[in-house]
Amino acid sequence: MIINIISDIWMTLCDMAPYLLFGFLAAGILSVAISPKTVEKHLGEKGFVSVFKAALFGVPLPLCSCSVIPVTVSMKKSGASNGAATAFLTSTPQTGIDSVFVTFSLLGPVFAIFRPVIALITGIIAGFWVDLTDNNKKTVPNNTTEEKCEHSCCSAKKEKTPNKILQILRYGFITIPGDVAKPLLLGIFIAGIISAIIPDDFFASKLGTGFLPMIVMMAIGIPMYVCSTASVPIAAALILKGISPGAAFVFLITGAATNAAGIMTIYKILGKKVAVIYLTTVVISALISGFLLNFIFKFVKKQGWHATNSGWMLPQSVKIASAIVLLIILGYSIFLLHQVNGKKCSSH
Repeated sequence: MIINIISDIWMTLCDMAPYLLFGFLAAGILSVAISPKTVEKHLGEKGFVSVFKAALFGVPLPLCSCSVIPVTVSMKKSGASNGAATAFLTSTPQTGIDSVFVTFSLLGPVFAIFRPVIALITGIIAGFWVDLTDNNKKTVPNNTTEEKCEHSCCSAKKEKTPNKILQILRYGFITIPGDVAKPLLLGIFIAGIISAIIPDDFFASKLGTGFLPMIVMMAIGIPMYVCSTASVPIAAALILKGISPGAAFVFLITGAATNAAGIMTIYKILGKKVAVIYLTTVVISALISGFLLNFIFKFVKKQGWHATNSGWMLPQSVKIASAIVLLIILGYSIFLLHQVNGKKCSSH
């Protein structure tokens, strides 16, 4: 069993690595091309346009789950509407340019396209709903306090690197890996255990393929925060063991979008009503999206198209080499993160 777990972990890592490395590079490019300041200045007015821009900015933006919070607060201080702030906070943690590539590598093109589209739609619905029910003309509350972010991805934003190439490489291959390394490795480990221990079609035989498994995945995903990238190997392992694509997608949405920090930020900065709208939108969108994705997979299967497998497109040698490089990058980023945390603790 131990050998099977190690084998499944290595196979998952090899399938993910090439796409994840490319996603890191794309995230680094986006961090230079689209800064939080650029986001803030486009979202001032109430209405659909600001909500749409906020959700659209949030889908690919390489912001970690921690740095989304101070950016959202900063947006509010700069005059962004409650709807725009909610749209941004809803769509951003669900996906990102790096998680899109990982989704493509393990779950295939249908998931890779469907995931950012649903993140965009969910953000728009939540933001527009908030604007429709928001009667306050004043968009920036007087009691808004600054939210501090102590995460590595936030501190890296404050550093200015004159050379754009070095800035891209630093953010893409040091900052982002440092943010996702531990949860990503944990997610791969959990996926390996699921693949090795749980029998094939276990979930289908115990839960069926309809509404019940979606509720179960939602019950797991809402209280448990899993970042958008680390949740992918877990979802892939669950699908192999009989969970429907729709139920796995429910886990992807709720695991990434609903977390204690995000909910508390919305409650504190935007109010109780907005927090309720936020949670309600995520829950309803997740269930509807799950049923829709199951229907799409049935249609794709009838057409004889490949819905989930994409890793076969790359030679095995490329996968192995990429996996080795990825492990080196993740290990180095964890080492640097421990050094930074150690210096902070010694200074205190």
